[in-house]
Amino acid sequence: MNNLQKNKLIDNAFKTIGILFTYLGILILAILLYKIIAAGSSRINWDFLTSLPSRKPEKAGIYTAILGTLDLMMLTIIISIPIGIGAGIYLEEYAKKTKLTTLLEINIANLAGVPSIIYGLLGLGIFVRFFNFGGSILSGALTLSLLILPIIIVATREAIKAVPSSLKEASFALGATKWQTIQKVVLPSSFGGILTGIILAMSRAIGETAPLIVVGAMAYVPFVPHSVFDTFSVLPMQIFTWTTRPKAGFAIAASGAIIILLILTFVMNGVAVYFRNKWQKKLGN
Repeated sequence: MNNLQKNKLIDNAFKTIGILFTYLGILILAILLYKIIAAGSSRINWDFLTSLPSRKPEKAGIYTAILGTLDLMMLTIIISIPIGIGAGIYLEEYAKKTKLTTLLEINIANLAGVPSIIYGLLGLGIFVRFFNFGGSILSGALTLSLLILPIIIVATREAIKAVPSSLKEASFALGATKWQTIQKVVLPSSFGGILTGIILAMSRAIGETAPLIVVGAMAYVPFVPHSVFDTFSVLPMQIFTWTTRPKAGFAIAASGAIIILLILTFVMNGVAVYFRNKWQKKLGN
């Protein structure tokens, strides 16, 4: 058996192993989802969605947790997307290639893999205590913005890199300035990749619990927040709290809340994917 045949056998073996692990992962995920849906679907009704938290599992609802999650995500989007896209454009199009910018780029890429609890501690020290925002929606949104900014920045840079240089050169040849080229050529061409990075970032943010616990998200909030300086609760925090309760009814309520959280995640991602595909079709035409 020659080296070529050995390499083919090795490649086939790794491919087979990869397929087996993929199907195994899908099977485990399907079993987990089935158990969650079977346990929590009976708990989902209008009262569950519109009731406040309660110490009695049959009366406990997720109204404040849903509103807190939506408020937190909207504020996180408002803060993180302009900063992340702006930083990506600057680093890729304007920043000079020096040792400092190289070090900055490496650190940004590494920050995407930092455990979320570290961001929670950073948010506790800076936003909760130094700026005295307390355990508010603003503190949580700023902390989650720090968490997902590296993902958005890296995705923006990679999307801009994928734009053919011939398009930029054609724009410059027609007399366009650098900013006009970025605005009219680079950003429209790279929008699909940027939006993909935003989807991944927001999917991570909506399911985070650890940093929000650290900055002061409440397990029990009997009122609806009316400003960004109010205390809040979110669905992951509510699920975590219910799973630690000894009564079986809270486990069923947690399963129902998990289903709602999955639906919110799928809807958010679906809307983003729709706009991305619509933009790509418009650009193709």
